[in-house]
Amino acid sequence: MSGGGSTLLAFSPPPSRPQVGAAGGSGGTRAAPVASRARLPRPDLGRAREILSSGFETSFAPVTAMEPAAAAAGEGQRFKRIPRQAWSGNLELDPLLNENLDQWPHLNELVQCYKADFVKDDGKYGRYESVAPPSFQNQIFEGPDTDIETELQLGNDRHSKPEDATEDDTPSTSGRQIYETEPSASSSKVHCSLSPLPAYEPAFDWENERSLIFGQRVPESLPAISNRFLHGLKITVKVLSLSFQAGLVEPFSGTICLYNRDRREKLSEDFYFHLLPTDMLDSQISLDRRGVFSLDAPSPSVCLLIQLEKAATEEGGVTPSVYSRKEPVHLTDKEKQKLQVWSRIMPYKESFAWAMIPLFEGNHAGGLGDAASPSSPLAPSISGSSSQDSIVDPISKLTLDGKLNHYSSGSSVIVEISNLNKVKESYIEDSLHDPKRKVHKPVKGVLRLEVEKLHDGHNDVDNVSEGGSMANDLKDGDLNNGRCSRSSFDGLRTSLNSSAAAQKYAHHNGKTSSADNGDNFQAFDFRTMTRSEPFSQLFHCLYVYPLTVSLSRKRNLFIRVELRKDDSDIRKPPLEAVHPRERNTMLQKWGHTQIAVGTRMASYHDEVKISLPALLTPQHHLVFTFFHVDLQMKLEAPKPVIVGYSVLPLSTHIQLLSDVSLPILRELVPHYLQESGKERMDYLEDGKTVFRLRLRLCSSLFPVNERIRDFFVEYDRHTLHTSPPWGSELLEAINSLKNVESTALLQFLQPILNMLLHLIGDGGETLQVAAFRAMVNILTRVQQESSDGAERNRFLINYVDFAFDDFGDRQAPVYPGLSTVWGSLARSKAKGYRVGPVYDDVLAMAWFFLELIVKSMGLEQSRLFYHNLPLGEDVPPLQLKEGVFRCIMQLFDCLLTEVHERCKKGLSLAKRLNSTLAFFCYDLLSIIEPRQVFELVSLYMDKFAGVCQSVLHDCKLTFLQIICDHDLFVEMPGRDPSDRNYLSSVLIQEIFLTLDHDDLSQRAKAARILVVLLCKHEFDARYQKSEDKLYIAQLYFPLIGQILDEMPVFYNLNAVEKREVLVVILQIIRNLDDATLIKAWQQSIARTRLFFKLLEECITHFEHNKTGDSMLLGASSRSPEVERPASPKYSERLSPSVNAYLSEASRHEIRGTPENGYMWNRVSPQLSSPNQPYSLREALAQAQSSRIGSTARALRESLHPVLRQKLELWEENLSTAVSLEVLGITDKFSVAAGTRSITTDYAKLDCITSILMGLLSRSQPLAFWKAFLPVVYNIFNLHGATLMARENDRFLKQIAFHLLRLAVFRNDSIRKRAVVGLQILVRNSFNYFKNTTRLRVMLTITLSELMSDVQVTQMKSDGSLEESGEARRLRKSLEEMADVRSKDLLKDCGLPVNALEAAPEGSSDNRWSWVEVKHLSKCLVQALDAGLEHALLGSVVTVDRYAAAEGFYKLAMAYAPVPDLHIMWLLHLCDAHQEMQSWAEAAQCAVGVAGVIMQALVGRNDAVWSKEHVSSLRKICPIVSADVCAEASAAEVEGYGASKLTVDSAVKYLQLANKLFAQAELYHFCASIQELIIPVYKSRRSYGQLAKCHTSLTNIYESILEQEASPIPFIDATYYRVGFYGERFGKLNKKEYVFRELRDVRLGDIMEKLSHIYEAKMDGNHTLHIIPDSRQVNADELQPGVCYLQITAVDPVREDEDLGSRRERIFSLSTGTVRARVFDRFLFDTPFTKNGKTQGGLEDQWKRRTVLQTEGSFPALVNRLLVTKSESLEFSPVENAIGMIETRTAALRNELEEPRSSEGDQLPRLQSLQRILQGSVAVQVNSGVLSVCTAFLSGEPATRLRSQELQQLIAALLEFMAVCKRAIRVHFRLIGEEDQEFHTQLVNGFQSLTAELSHYIPAILSEL
Repeated sequence: MSGGGSTLLAFSPPPSRPQVGAAGGSGGTRAAPVASRARLPRPDLGRAREILSSGFETSFAPVTAMEPAAAAAGEGQRFKRIPRQAWSGNLELDPLLNENLDQWPHLNELVQCYKADFVKDDGKYGRYESVAPPSFQNQIFEGPDTDIETELQLGNDRHSKPEDATEDDTPSTSGRQIYETEPSASSSKVHCSLSPLPAYEPAFDWENERSLIFGQRVPESLPAISNRFLHGLKITVKVLSLSFQAGLVEPFSGTICLYNRDRREKLSEDFYFHLLPTDMLDSQISLDRRGVFSLDAPSPSVCLLIQLEKAATEEGGVTPSVYSRKEPVHLTDKEKQKLQVWSRIMPYKESFAWAMIPLFEGNHAGGLGDAASPSSPLAPSISGSSSQDSIVDPISKLTLDGKLNHYSSGSSVIVEISNLNKVKESYIEDSLHDPKRKVHKPVKGVLRLEVEKLHDGHNDVDNVSEGGSMANDLKDGDLNNGRCSRSSFDGLRTSLNSSAAAQKYAHHNGKTSSADNGDNFQAFDFRTMTRSEPFSQLFHCLYVYPLTVSLSRKRNLFIRVELRKDDSDIRKPPLEAVHPRERNTMLQKWGHTQIAVGTRMASYHDEVKISLPALLTPQHHLVFTFFHVDLQMKLEAPKPVIVGYSVLPLSTHIQLLSDVSLPILRELVPHYLQESGKERMDYLEDGKTVFRLRLRLCSSLFPVNERIRDFFVEYDRHTLHTSPPWGSELLEAINSLKNVESTALLQFLQPILNMLLHLIGDGGETLQVAAFRAMVNILTRVQQESSDGAERNRFLINYVDFAFDDFGDRQAPVYPGLSTVWGSLARSKAKGYRVGPVYDDVLAMAWFFLELIVKSMGLEQSRLFYHNLPLGEDVPPLQLKEGVFRCIMQLFDCLLTEVHERCKKGLSLAKRLNSTLAFFCYDLLSIIEPRQVFELVSLYMDKFAGVCQSVLHDCKLTFLQIICDHDLFVEMPGRDPSDRNYLSSVLIQEIFLTLDHDDLSQRAKAARILVVLLCKHEFDARYQKSEDKLYIAQLYFPLIGQILDEMPVFYNLNAVEKREVLVVILQIIRNLDDATLIKAWQQSIARTRLFFKLLEECITHFEHNKTGDSMLLGASSRSPEVERPASPKYSERLSPSVNAYLSEASRHEIRGTPENGYMWNRVSPQLSSPNQPYSLREALAQAQSSRIGSTARALRESLHPVLRQKLELWEENLSTAVSLEVLGITDKFSVAAGTRSITTDYAKLDCITSILMGLLSRSQPLAFWKAFLPVVYNIFNLHGATLMARENDRFLKQIAFHLLRLAVFRNDSIRKRAVVGLQILVRNSFNYFKNTTRLRVMLTITLSELMSDVQVTQMKSDGSLEESGEARRLRKSLEEMADVRSKDLLKDCGLPVNALEAAPEGSSDNRWSWVEVKHLSKCLVQALDAGLEHALLGSVVTVDRYAAAEGFYKLAMAYAPVPDLHIMWLLHLCDAHQEMQSWAEAAQCAVGVAGVIMQALVGRNDAVWSKEHVSSLRKICPIVSADVCAEASAAEVEGYGASKLTVDSAVKYLQLANKLFAQAELYHFCASIQELIIPVYKSRRSYGQLAKCHTSLTNIYESILEQEASPIPFIDATYYRVGFYGERFGKLNKKEYVFRELRDVRLGDIMEKLSHIYEAKMDGNHTLHIIPDSRQVNADELQPGVCYLQITAVDPVREDEDLGSRRERIFSLSTGTVRARVFDRFLFDTPFTKNGKTQGGLEDQWKRRTVLQTEGSFPALVNRLLVTKSESLEFSPVENAIGMIETRTAALRNELEEPRSSEGDQLPRLQSLQRILQGSVAVQVNSGVLSVCTAFLSGEPATRLRSQELQQLIAALLEFMAVCKRAIRVHFRLIGEEDQEFHTQLVNGFQSLTAELSHYIPAILSEL
């Protein structure tokens, strides 16, 4: 890298940037030209590279047409030579080009103009090679119920053919080609392969973006093409064959030309062809030759005029009429032979027939450009909408004039012409249209032509595809519809390179359509002479048309034409100047016309083309010789005889077109031109002018215009110094150029400009100024008078870009002179002198002069350094002379002032001038020392400093936009060596200023500029290495700093601008290295926070909401900005240019067939009914007219499916890329925070938490979830302690919520990750708290919140509810959480296998406990199930109150860890019970609530209660948990917890319980509760309340006494056992429950109630039965379609009761009446027989006693409890009997022995005693004691009893009798008068009973 000297040093980037690799030989290559598509090795940024590279192609090798690619890659040289194309088909004008023209400088100049190669500055219009766009993958956004991922995988497996492998089937949309690339390996970021920018700007098209810059320069195509290609169509014609009915025997020849039949004007020169009969075919002559004709535009009046000729007919020979006879004629062999012999000896031709073929039908007169009806040869298909070929059906013979047939072959059309008109006599072309002319018989024959249409020029140039071949699309019926639109769909945007000049047309169907073969005859287009455009070729010919000769005798006359140099001697040979008719032969000395046979008035239609000498002298003249020939075969061939001569001096008749009449001389004497010889002449026909002819001059050397000729002459004189030195004639000539008419001026524009520049370069000052002013005048005229109205006229562009070569080193460069002249003019204006109107013109044409100056400098630079530059070195900058640079500075300054002044007046000239100046700087950057250019830029910036007026500001932005578009913008140096990049710092400064500007359009523009620039860098093939990207990111990084310093500026932007800025920020950050980022985070906590605020904005603004697209946009979070119909918004989220791209695309529809074979725009026009548009254009129009066009959604709907799919693909990818990007940055941040190397709030880490929350709360794609877990894992690893701390509860809760939400997803990849995420939380909980209590609370809370969001049930077809998939998946996830085999899962999710080990730092013990995790999982599943069950009850809650209460109960229990939720559900349950009047249960709920609160208070040690109080409460309500631990306090998650847990609220609920227990009459509970309330009031010393409490205690105890005193024992409730059997019961099936009912509910009531509830659940196939008895049910033996209920009354069992006793239980005998009534065991007795009889006597009657143990005790929180254990005892008949007797004995004894407190209580005692005695001793009671005796003690049964049983029975009977006796005595003591009779009855009964018994037990008498 040595050798560049100081200049190169100035260029190397700042030292902070690493040097990349050594620069190799190819290092200088920039990007290969687009056409070659070569991927040349990329140079490094490290060297200055060829920021200034220039120079010509190596050894000026001309770029030949054959090898466009090879030659174009000229090692990045700046200028490229493009050789001129000679007119093929014309004989070379070599003599002209090679003559020594030095004595005629102007000729020299002209010839040079047409001969010199074009010199094109390759880099002028920017050069940009982009990398392939990234291929977008479909991003999968899953909802809870979708599993697109699996569907896609299955779909892919089904048809994974290779061709489906590409993602982006549709054509590329930008200048980049579609390459399917892997995400580039150079991207060093692991976390994110996709960058947000390409997805935001997916249709980025650099050319398109540039074209939007105001005043953008548009390159023109090569001028060499302009004459030949750019004018409309090209048509090639090839003659295939001629056939006659009579047979083709003799040779025919003919001409074809284009003819305008309306204007009767010939449009092109003649194309000659020859047709030979087959047996005469000469191998030399083939018919391959084609004529190529050019045509401006299709028009119905343009025809092919075909004229046939044959050898003149032999007198008396076979006449041509044989060819036109009606009846078929066949020539005899003799005739054939005769014809052939004659045609061999007869060289002269006569006319035979003609035809006129219209090329385009009249019915579309030019409307669609070249649409034509199917019958004309070049019918394209109708407006390109049908996909069929132009000739709709190749076989159908469509006729024109009756008999014109076509066949279609490939891209050409075969035309059969059968309407040849035979001619009788000679004619001139004009007379063909003469209405008086008789039409002769038609010829019976057919001429077959092949007509082919070539693309019009624009297309040529555009479709030059990679091999430089041309897509010739006649086949597609798309003859471009007359629009030369550069639809941005052709992914190949080739910039025109040199090869385009020499395009080969396409290989179509394997055969070359040979438009440019050397074989082809390019017919000269006569309209070239009248067009207003510069000549681009050297041509210098005269066409001579002899028209008529009228003589007084009939002759067979023909004319010979020749060109002579002087008239000294007629015998000297004439000049060889006449073009021959046969090809491949030299210029000839003369040409002949046809013979006019036997006529006085001879007419001719021949065309003789003569090449003229370079300089015409007065001596040059034409000589016409008239011959007569006899058409008879005598002894030898007929000889022509001279009749006379005519002479025409050329210099007098040199005009474009002139008709001349001449007399005919008999003889030519020497010096016949001189006046002196005139009288000696001898004329025919008395010297009348009998010979009429027409001349047509076609010359680009000889100006017809007088003034131009004068200027040329004076210029010659001046240059050769033959004129006096002051040159006033030249001045005059220069000044008179103003008055030249415009066509002539344009045609000779290039030479005139060259000559004027020559004068400006080295004339004296006066001449310089005059030439400059003349030049300005000419340029202004050209600009104004040219048709296209572009700001830069294309002829002038062509001049600057191609033609101007600064005199190819033949003289000093132009730029010093030009800048001096202009500078002095500008200075005099600045000083206030009057400079006239020319000044304004100079400003308007400033672009032209500045571009000339730049090109001149560039050429000088490349010439200076070209030869002495070592290989691989860059061309150093051009060192301008001090004076010149100063001059340029001053000029620039003056022009700036103009811009500034005029801008304020709002003149458009100012804006144009501004762009021009910007381009001037842009160009200079590549040529001179950049720091010099920076002086100009800073001059500009000073003039336009700060936030200025809107107009000025706009100019400033445009200026920057243009300069920053420079190829090597990135590599520009700073203003002094320590700076980085001057331009980028100016740009960032200004853009930030603009974002703060009031003008909205400016803000949008500024944001756009940034995005476009970054896109340009991102896709630039040169900057793909990561270090390049880093360098670029660091250039733009200051912008982020500015935004952070002034955030309000950002917040003031609207949504679109915010998105633009955010995308830029993301792009910069993405490519930054970590060190720079960390620096940015080290400033201050607030600034770091703002940085993350920006990232949050990113997440918000690029969120993907699919729903928003499908709903009307109004429903989305932001209402759309007011839409202007100008630019419809298809997408809110993508870059504005995408909207433009889409509207463009839908306007064009997708041209051709996109790669995926969609032929969607090829709907046949028949389908286009009025109401069913077939083009998108119509659809859009309809959409807008029907007023749905205003919403983005409607617009999207109107898009074609392919486009809509793309749009969605882009949006998905944008959203994905942004999320991943933000995630990646957060990850980096957390790592940096882990090392404490940045400043942020370490206590809360709010930056991390807010970003994670933002990401989680939006819909994210699969790719994001895959990347999310590892990041979260790392963050928790580093900052777990902070994140799990109390301060971050809200964050944790949200994380938990979102993880649970994801655990519901149907997509397994996401669900698995959610499970692992939960495990990570658990691990951290173990790590920092050693347990999961708090996390459990957290998860339980979030689960309950989630349940309200998730649809847990779904309707079945029969209307009932069932569990939904979501609920199932959530349960599965929660269970998987505790699955020990989770290692594979961790690996799948990209985490290390030991990720779950929770070992605090420094210790090796793993705190993770699967047991606890299982417990956690179980708790959560329980909560889920409870919620689910509750939801499933939805419909039956009102009917099945039991299930409803149970639902609430389960919820309350599931949410037990969270006091708030626990309490909430308990209260719901309490309300439900009160509605059912289950007071005791309701009271239990209230106690439960109070218990929760008390526990929390005791746990916190801030209450009046102690653990003893809690346990006493527990006796009432077992649900109150025993362990008072810190759980309740752990449960205080933000928003939950402490609020309700106060002493007052506990008291409130205790009082509620008290009230409810009182209603249930369970007073002993009331007492316990009051005792818990009293300590509170004591501690508060509220005596009033204490008094109340004690009063109510008194009442309670009194109520208890009252209950006990009642003779009828008090029952607080009845209990029933219910068994459920049957499928329809669901979970209840085969289970038994004990129901607690109100005490007045009888068995019948409960049966009715339950049947009512469960009948509702039966469907048509099931019925409900109630099993009437209480026997044991075997579920398997029941009928399948029936559901059974078994309902049995049961008795509660006291705690101390002996259940094995055989006594009967009489409940009223209970002794511990005051004991709390808490029951958990129940029994019932069932009698049965073992002998199968249904009824039996006592001796057969067994008894089964069933004892049920319930789950929990009554009164409980619910009305029914599940039976957990059921035991049964069997009693034999004897035991039964003994038990029955003992029961009675016990009842009596109980009554007798019970102590009574006072005597007043006698009455109730008497009543109960009477009741018992009456049932015991009355004899008529058969079931009594007596029946026992008869059953067991008499006869056969007695023998069966074991003696032990017998004795027990007897003993029981004896004891019973004894107690009865005692009781009767007591009775006697108690009774009064009224009961005497009853007592007597008792005594009698007792005595008769004793008597009866004594039969069985004799001992009884002695006992009593």
